[in-house]
Amino acid sequence: MDKAKILNAARVAASKTAEVAKKAGTKTAEAAKSVGGKTKDLVVRSKDAAVEVLDYNGDGHIDVEDIIILGLKTPGVKINREKFLRKEFEKNYPVEIIDEIVKYNPAHANISPEDVDKIADDVIKYERNCVSGISAALGTPGGAAMAATIPADIIQYYGYMLRVVQKLLYLYGFPEIELEEKEQMFDSATLNTIVLCLGVMYGTAGANNAVKAMAKGLAAGVEKQLMKKALTKGTIYPIVKSVSKWFGVRMTKEVFAGFFKKAIPVLGSVIGGGITFATFKPCCDRFKEAVRDTYLSNPDHVETEEESEIIDGDWSEVTEDGEI
Repeated sequence: MDKAKILNAARVAASKTAEVAKKAGTKTAEAAKSVGGKTKDLVVRSKDAAVEVLDYNGDGHIDVEDIIILGLKTPGVKINREKFLRKEFEKNYPVEIIDEIVKYNPAHANISPEDVDKIADDVIKYERNCVSGISAALGTPGGAAMAATIPADIIQYYGYMLRVVQKLLYLYGFPEIELEEKEQMFDSATLNTIVLCLGVMYGTAGANNAVKAMAKGLAAGVEKQLMKKALTKGTIYPIVKSVSKWFGVRMTKEVFAGFFKKAIPVLGSVIGGGITFATFKPCCDRFKEAVRDTYLSNPDHVETEEESEIIDGDWSEVTEDGEI
């Protein structure tokens, strides 16, 4: 994709997130204006207002659940698995092969790992350029105006991470993530799955093995309800809680760091885009390396001892009460 197309994509994405940014920034902008020129009070009060905006579940803290839900409510973040796979493979493969990819996965359709990896790399490059361009644009205001951009900056950053998570999961054999169920957005098992994926991106302890263990269960045809129970009650669940706790600390730090960074008008724009660009790709690459070598994407996957302990423990543990 050439530079013009990438920039155009960034503009389109920016327009889609404009409504979220506007809503997220209203309260923080009001807080910033009310404190005049006192920088310390500005940061503290604006930070509190940002917490109020980002605290979707109302527990008084910014946690990974808040960020995931707000990110997925942003227009354009949800990825339709079938549409995505058909679009990516239609240029080089006949319809019957694409149908098999959609029905099963690319590995089942004998798509070479090299071809899948190339598409994955293009996905990461595309999303990275989009999120970096928007981050620089949101970073432009300084002083009191900075407060209005912090929640939107965080939401759009993780929103694009969630886009990468979905696309890479689908490329490497995982089924569609159920993001809407009955009257609620999605259930706790789905939320915990996404938490683990973000944990892999940031290298948090246990997340990698947990995702690989899930892949083994899915490849073996584990029933949907049993998988949900493993994610909410089995040995995977403590890993989810650990990742969530780590993200809670990170979210608080990011809000504070964002306010100080954006207190510098023009420089804030350069730093904003640069830091996003620099940190986004390593996280995506780490996730790609994890999901490209599981039982769903690689029939010759070599299972680690930690992986085996997680999945074996879960299937025996969640069936002890006789429920599925």
